[in-house]
Amino acid sequence: MSGGFFALLDDIVAMAKLAAASIDDVGMAAGRASAKAAGVVIDDTAVTPRYVHGFSPERELPVIKKIAAGSLRNKLLIILPAALLLSQFVPWLLTPILMCGGTYLCYEGAEKIWERFGGHSHDHDEQSPAVGGPDEKAMVAGAIRTDLILSAEIMVIALNEVATEPLLSRTITLIVVALAMTVLVYGVVAVIVKMDDVGLHLATERSGAVAALGRGLVAAMPMVLATLSNVGIVAMLWVGGHILLVGLDALGWHPPYELVHHAEEAIVHAVPGFVGEALAWLTNTAASAVLGMVAGAIVLAVMQLIGRLRGAPKADEHAAE
Repeated sequence: MSGGFFALLDDIVAMAKLAAASIDDVGMAAGRASAKAAGVVIDDTAVTPRYVHGFSPERELPVIKKIAAGSLRNKLLIILPAALLLSQFVPWLLTPILMCGGTYLCYEGAEKIWERFGGHSHDHDEQSPAVGGPDEKAMVAGAIRTDLILSAEIMVIALNEVATEPLLSRTITLIVVALAMTVLVYGVVAVIVKMDDVGLHLATERSGAVAALGRGLVAAMPMVLATLSNVGIVAMLWVGGHILLVGLDALGWHPPYELVHHAEEAIVHAVPGFVGEALAWLTNTAASAVLGMVAGAIVLAVMQLIGRLRGAPKADEHAAE
C-alpha cells in the first residue's frame, strides 16, 4: 500500500517537473517570437496615435481602451484560430493571405499621403470627433482594421518561430504573445498621448525645474504627435512593402528580394560593424517603403477609377436635372 502511495507521489513529481519544463519552453518560445515581432510592434505603436489625435483629453484613454480591446479580439478570436488551422492543414495559404493584408496597408499609407498632399482629406481627419459620436466609432473601427493587419504579421512571425512545436504549445505561445504585445503597444500609446496632461500637471502643481520640464512636455507633445502621425504613415508603407517583398520571394518571384538582399550584403561588407548593419537595415526599410508606395499607389488609382465609374451615372443624372 505504502509502495503504491510513494509510486503515486513519484508520478506526481514527474508530472510537475514536466509541466514546469513545458512552462519554461513556452516562456522561451514566447520570448523568441516576441523579439522577432519587435519591428512590427514599433510600427503598430507609431501608427495608432494618429487615430487618437484630435480627441478631447477625456476621450483619449477610453478610445485607446476600445482600440486595445479590438486588437485583442483580432489576435485571439480571428487571427489565432485562423493561423493555427491554416498552419495545421494548409500552411501554403498563410503567405498569400498575409500579402493581401500587406497590400491593404500599402493602400492605406498611399491614401493618407494622397489626402495630405492632394488636398483631399476626409472630414474625420480634419475635425475633432464628437464624444461617443459616429466619428469616434469610425476612427476606432479604422484603427482596429489597421491593427488587424499589423497583428496578423505579429502572430504569423510568432507562429513561424514555433512552427515545429506541438499544437498545444503553439497555441499557448501565441496567446502569451498576443497578450504581451497588446499590453506593450497600447500601454506605450497611452503614455504618449497622455504625456501632455502629465506636463500640464507638473507645470501647474510644481515649481522650478520640474515645472519647466512640464511646460517643455506641453510644448513638445503636439510636435511629437504630429511626427508620430507621419511615422505611422511611413510605417504602413514599410510594413506592407516588406510583407510583399518577402511574400513574393516565398511564392517564387525572387529578383526583388535578392536585389535588396544583395544591397544589404554589399553595405555590410563595405561598412563592417554596427554602422554597416544599421545602414543595411535602413536599405531594406527604404526598399520596402518604396515597394509599398508603388503597390499602394496602384491600388489607390484602381479604387479611385472604380469610384469614378460608379459615380459617373449619378453625376450625369444630376447634370440632366
